[in-house]
Amino acid sequence: MFDIGGALCWVMNGDELCPVPKFSREIAGFVLEVYFFLNDQEAYDPLDPNGNITIKWDIISWTPDGYVAVVTMNNYQKYRHISTPGWSLGWTWAKKEVIWSMVGGQTTEQGDCSRFKGNIPHCCKKNPIVVDLLPGTPYNQQIANCCKGGVLSSWAQDQSKAVAAFQISVGSAGTTNKTVKLPQSFTLKAPGPGYTCSPAKIVKPTQFIQPDKRRVTQALMTWNVTCTYSQFLAQRTPTCCVSLSSFYNDTVVPCSTCACGCQGNSSLTGDCVNPDSPHLASVVSNSGHDKSSITPLVRCTRHMCPIRVHWHVKLNYKEYWRVKVTVTNFNYRMNYSDWNLVIQHPNFENLTQLFSFNYQSITPYGSINDTAMLWGVKFYNDFLMQAGSLGNVQSELLFRKDKSTFTFDKGWAFPRRVYFNGDVCVMPPPDAYPWLPNAGSRQEVPLLVLMMTSLVALVLLHAYA
Repeated sequence: MFDIGGALCWVMNGDELCPVPKFSREIAGFVLEVYFFLNDQEAYDPLDPNGNITIKWDIISWTPDGYVAVVTMNNYQKYRHISTPGWSLGWTWAKKEVIWSMVGGQTTEQGDCSRFKGNIPHCCKKNPIVVDLLPGTPYNQQIANCCKGGVLSSWAQDQSKAVAAFQISVGSAGTTNKTVKLPQSFTLKAPGPGYTCSPAKIVKPTQFIQPDKRRVTQALMTWNVTCTYSQFLAQRTPTCCVSLSSFYNDTVVPCSTCACGCQGNSSLTGDCVNPDSPHLASVVSNSGHDKSSITPLVRCTRHMCPIRVHWHVKLNYKEYWRVKVTVTNFNYRMNYSDWNLVIQHPNFENLTQLFSFNYQSITPYGSINDTAMLWGVKFYNDFLMQAGSLGNVQSELLFRKDKSTFTFDKGWAFPRRVYFNGDVCVMPPPDAYPWLPNAGSRQEVPLLVLMMTSLVALVLLHAYA
């Protein structure tokens, strides 16, 4: 909590919104930027503090020159998933290991295997990169939890689809627990940068329950790698913004100007297309040829964000109030499948009904139920189309009023924090929020101004006395 112009503001945890005088907006913005910058650098998410992707490497048998291992990736992040074109996992071998064969995955390059005669390894690179196989892969090349095209669901949406695995046969390696050397410098792209991985650490061997559930076996050796996400590493500019409106005020608060970058700065924001341009169709069709590109091709706007989330306070009843939430895709290069939205608002504890979205409560602060995860209904609106007339999804939320806390004053009806696909969205400045009609002309007078005015009045009074 800090004091700007005489108004106490809980800025760092978003527990309360307060009007910030216009002359202090730059200071507040600077503090917020520093705060979120530090959070991003440390890969710490206040709404999912324990979220990570854990990579487990289980050696299940020895071979004459190495071992066979099953590598499993578990996405323990509540609301951050991995979408198309999927994850890629890399590392650096400690010695001169090679990959003889793989099941459920493949390396992107074979490398130089000229030193081998006859039987050629699957990969001879010092730093291999592994990707998942595609759906429809022949059964003799599959193992459990493989072959999803690298797509991983978030833990809250579908735990059964939040796991990936592949089997690897490693040669020119140790053949005992004491001679095996752990791989180094793990990297995870999903599909772009953003994850930082810890060094491999030997842990207690994994135990496996047999199908008949009457026998338990265990890995010969197990090590873990933990990868955590940083939005700053993934992209130096935000990927979404929030706009606001209400039934009690004609003002529509748009996304902040240059919220996700400015036009003309293609190195950060990607290219921009005017929707009225006669060349729009050709530009969009040509951009689709590079399926691996994650650089957005967005509609030219003031905010230049690929995604906009609009929160509209729609209706006020005696015992309830209603909100409409709309997610709009401005990115011509991306169809967002299995998207999700995380919203923090103090009234989610009293959410009564939700239309056309799935809902799950997230409680990052123990028993405080003020954070909700929303996502589309399967085969209905879980697929957010690229920019255009169909590039939006929307729903309405009905809240019951708690008379001890409910108010429309001072921006209480608007969210404190919004995430789209795990990335925090840029909120408008608090002093721009729609005010109640009887408070629209109210001006906050800083305490320092009042003190100076009183001091001048006393000096003049003394002079004329």
